[in-house]
Amino acid sequence: QGQLVESGGGLVQAGGSLRLSCTASLSSFSDYAMSWFRQAPGKHREQIARIGKTGTLWYGLPVDGRFTISRDNVQNTVYLQMNNLKPEDTAVYYCHAFRDFDLWGQGTQVTVSS
Repeated sequence: QGQLVESGGGLVQAGGSLRLSCTASLSSFSDYAMSWFRQAPGKHREQIARIGKTGTLWYGLPVDGRFTISRDNVQNTVYLQMNNLKPEDTAVYYCHAFRDFDLWGQGTQVTVSS
């Protein structure tokens, strides 16, 4: 059905920035709503940002104003620009695609040191 591959995670100090990328092997990528989720140790996976097929944006409260989701329908890629990172942003970040089925990436680790 397709594949999602995330990249761009790593270790950063508090206040720093990272940009995550998710490249999709999907036909008609522009028809999919794309999201970023994250899961911290011992916590449930939570949705933090979404971009609809028409470009509609949604952000979770913990990241609103600091993170920006965008997509490039030519490159079949969705991005998450993360600014002013905090230690509580430490988690595995997952890319998610939805049209008539759910598709997940393998995740990329983001660690923010204080």
